Amino acid sequence: MTRYADIPKPIRSGIVIIDPRRGTPRGIIVLQFNPDSLERSLAPQAAGAEGAGDRTEALRLKGPAAETWKFTAEVDATDQLEAPAPDGIQPQLAALEMLLHPPSATLRGNQALAGLGTLEITPVEAPLTLFTWGRKRVLPVRLTELTITEEAFDVELNPIRAAVGIGLRVLTVNDLPTGHRGAELYLAHLSQKEQSVGRAAAGSRGALGLGNAGGF
Repeated sequence: MTRYADIPKPIRSGIVIIDPRRGTPRGIIVLQFNPDSLERSLAPQAAGAEGAGDRTEALRLKGPAAETWKFTAEVDATDQLEAPAPDGIQPQLAALEMLLHPPSATLRGNQALAGLGTLEITPVEAPLTLFTWGRKRVLPVRLTELTITEEAFDVELNPIRAAVGIGLRVLTVNDLPTGHRGAELYLAHLSQKEQSVGRAAAGSRGALGLGNAGGF
């Protein structure tokens, strides 16, 4: 008989927040449930402008493809109502939202500098954010979209169930400085893709009905 303890636990997807200077994990957001689907979109970074008519640039690529990921995550505390958290799922939602905000202390500091007449204030450097989808897909990303639909509440109107739409843009070597930890992670991800191509079954001209024709 198979015991529940013998069933391997599923690997969860999530987000790892890396300190931009020290390179150490600052926080980990584990998605409570793996999304049912992922939408990935890739657009080539072509060297020539679309429709420009420069035939020498038609097949040239000036960098890695622009890649975006979209999915819907579920956050649910309805099975914990007998011993509810005082704020419902507010902490989990806040952890995601803070990926888009500078720290309040930094904003206060910038306000103080502006009050002293400082003309130029350096934008805040956000932490490096990694999206993990299994062991073989660990990507440096920027959160581009966060849509929260709160669907159920406790008696104090704290949300206890929500659907969170998340949009991510993969950061490539074109986005990050040379030698940056995120750039190295992206190159490792691209290398894994290349290795996967080598394991794919080879096609044939006959399968396309071309035989020995077609000029190649």
